[in-house]
Amino acid sequence: MDDMAAVRYTELGAFLRSRRDRIRPADVGLPAGPRRRVPGLRRDEVAQLAGASVDYYNELERGAGSQPSEQMIAALARALRLTADECAYLYHLAGRPVPVPGGAASHVHPGMLDLLQRMPSTPAQVITDLHVTLVQNPLAVALLGDHSGYRGARASFVHRWFTEPGARLMYPEADHATQSRAFVADLRAAAARRNARDVEVTSMICTLRDTSAEFAALWAEHDVAFRRDDRKRIRHPALGVVEVNCLNLFSEDGRQRLLWFTPALSTDSADLLDLLAVLGTQDVVDSAS
Repeated sequence: MDDMAAVRYTELGAFLRSRRDRIRPADVGLPAGPRRRVPGLRRDEVAQLAGASVDYYNELERGAGSQPSEQMIAALARALRLTADECAYLYHLAGRPVPVPGGAASHVHPGMLDLLQRMPSTPAQVITDLHVTLVQNPLAVALLGDHSGYRGARASFVHRWFTEPGARLMYPEADHATQSRAFVADLRAAAARRNARDVEVTSMICTLRDTSAEFAALWAEHDVAFRRDDRKRIRHPALGVVEVNCLNLFSEDGRQRLLWFTPALSTDSADLLDLLAVLGTQDVVDSAS
């Protein structure tokens, strides 16, 4: 490690400690406990929230750890409720490029994250305007599958929908045409809201037009409409078809959305979602956003 990197890593450790000290356990859904010695979070609690080992996180705070990955930085930013500026600073200290807004490593809007964590009994997740999943609560993983492993173009569910047949297994086949049309109209609305020279969205559209005849035909129809609320039938491997309402809350710039799923009225979906909480996470087919 060179001298400049050593200085950055020392500052990274100090910055993590300062942000940890300001977070109260109740802010992240943890009990305060009668014997807590520090007002903020303990190191082991931050490690748990970020999905890191306690030893690894301790090394980061000491400024002696290895260079954290972009995924770990994003997880730490979520755990510590960092603002966008604080998150960018953390990437700088770690010697990593700051992610492009709307991409798979985008910083989750703190307000979205706070709302997500206040919905423990409802499947919910935060996605970008290009349908890249940024964070899911446990019930969303149980219902829709774990989206955390996708990288590059495949991180977008819209990309997978039109390029990977397996991505469609979570919907009954009778619903595929409707979902395709809705995804394309939503993507056109998102592209219009972004800068016309936005490389991420223009590259995605060009790729899909070249590789999917279905996408190209729908794109040529020029339909445009954001997906603000939806009624969906989701195929779950253990529960069968679960009919839900998918509701959306948009961030101010439209780049992120909080989605949450409620049981559709006049169905047995309420009982199925209650059962989902008992079943927990298991192998689930690829899911939609």
